[in-house]
Amino acid sequence: MLKTQVHIGRGLTIKNPVMTASGTFGYGIEYGDFIDLNRLGGVLVKGTTLHPRQGNPYPRMAETPSGMLNAVGLQNKGVDYFCEHIYPTISGYDTAMIVNVSGSQVEDYIETAEKINALEGIPAIELNISCPNVKEGGMAFGVTCAGAASVVRAVRAVYDKTLIVKLSPNVTDITEIARAVEAEGADSISMINTLLGMAIDAEKRRPVLSTITGGLSGPAVKPIALRMVWQTAQAVKVPIIGMGGIASAKDAIEFLLAGLQPSKSVRTTSWIPP
Repeated sequence: MLKTQVHIGRGLTIKNPVMTASGTFGYGIEYGDFIDLNRLGGVLVKGTTLHPRQGNPYPRMAETPSGMLNAVGLQNKGVDYFCEHIYPTISGYDTAMIVNVSGSQVEDYIETAEKINALEGIPAIELNISCPNVKEGGMAFGVTCAGAASVVRAVRAVYDKTLIVKLSPNVTDITEIARAVEAEGADSISMINTLLGMAIDAEKRRPVLSTITGGLSGPAVKPIALRMVWQTAQAVKVPIIGMGGIASAKDAIEFLLAGLQPSKSVRTTSWIPP
């Protein structure tokens, strides 16, 4: 019988390597009429912050060749709303419900992680360290080893379940960032987040997005994601969760192969969007 279970750190085992990427699947319940969520290995719910966020002004999405740009801005109702209203509706599913956590300063990550740590039915969180650090002039936490390490170190001190850290591809050497978060206690690494991009309306002579730039995702980013997964798999020992342009079983297999180690053990799980 085929064994499909995958270990993603700190004793957490999911039933199969098929998961949904945060931001693409809402809280999961929105897709309950289209797919049996219990068949999935896990659901990464949309980004959750300490306080409610309205997100960025419209337009904040733009279609591109083989992909899309988004600048939604982490719109959500905050962690307290999640705990009181969303958690009771998703905690009964027979799949790993994992919460993506974002913040504007280290203290935001700490407090949000503490609140989610108290939820028995949430076995893990995914730290989105691509967020801008307001105390450091807006530079994203995840683009420097020091910034990435500071968030992971702080959250690790208050969060005792599986800690997944989502890496930004907008860096010079992603393996350095991966080693830094592993050293501070990351149980696994997810990658990649979106690539910074831009679209211009030639007729209106201005950027399409209200924020000018946004995150590029879709099939166009898959070759970059595969390369970064392969590089990182050679650099760290923790499991890697691969994503970026996955739209078929063949795409997912490519990510599994990218994470193949010299020991011939596959440590990469893949995320297939709905």
